[in-house]
Amino acid sequence: VESDDAWLRNVDASSYTYWSVFVICLLFAGLFQWIGVSLIPLMKGGGNYAMDWGKIALVRPEVISVPETVVFTGLAYLYMCLVFYLFFAGLILLYTVVHDLWRIGDGLKNLPHVDHQQELNQAGLTVMRGVFRCTVLGVLVAIWMKVQSSYLASSGENIVAWLVGDMSSMFQGRDDVSTGFRYRMPTHYSSLLIVISTCFVFLYGSIRLGVGGRFHAPLWKMSAVVALLVAGYLLIDAFAGFSILLGIGVLLAIYGLFDPWFGQWRARESQSVS
Repeated sequence: VESDDAWLRNVDASSYTYWSVFVICLLFAGLFQWIGVSLIPLMKGGGNYAMDWGKIALVRPEVISVPETVVFTGLAYLYMCLVFYLFFAGLILLYTVVHDLWRIGDGLKNLPHVDHQQELNQAGLTVMRGVFRCTVLGVLVAIWMKVQSSYLASSGENIVAWLVGDMSSMFQGRDDVSTGFRYRMPTHYSSLLIVISTCFVFLYGSIRLGVGGRFHAPLWKMSAVVALLVAGYLLIDAFAGFSILLGIGVLLAIYGLFDPWFGQWRARESQSVS
């Protein structure tokens, strides 16, 4: 009962953080971004904007009218800001779990003749596996957001052809893949915020819960995958052949979703059984 009360107090202590994140997502990820990305271009027309589903009325008014597009994009951005809030609320909850487990372990160290290190290691193992999976999924979401916005500012026929063309340019010695117009959609910055927030929770969990010697090697592997994935994100459309590095990071990350310890933990378990 005391443990449950302590957990509820930790969750209640983050209530202002949840509300602050909700307001920020509603204003910046929803209202302000909708006005800047969709409403102003639709009202004024023209301009140097990357053409996407929210501006199709500017070039195909027979398909959908401007007022209809304004309403549709408003609802779409409202949905997006709510999804953003759920995403960041999940990160706050992960942070709370990591912090709570660290405080429990720190408190148990002060108790004489009590050794719960094995149980704490097992709990830390379970939590870090979940944190790593959430980190990978968060960075993959950010990668998709940036890839999509970079493609819209390119001259590629479609997103698959654009990526394949980038891969082939690496072997053909061409460096003119990014031949579109220079425009950066706001998703570049919102995706960067996702990467920073997600990696912060992973880094915090690694520092607080990954101090045990038996976890060093698996955590290094997970950290290397996260670092490779972040590097792939940062280098999107930065040079010819970026998709090769990005593809390697994505494949390793997807494998890590199913086996966060990359086989090492199962190998140790089999050795202990034998």
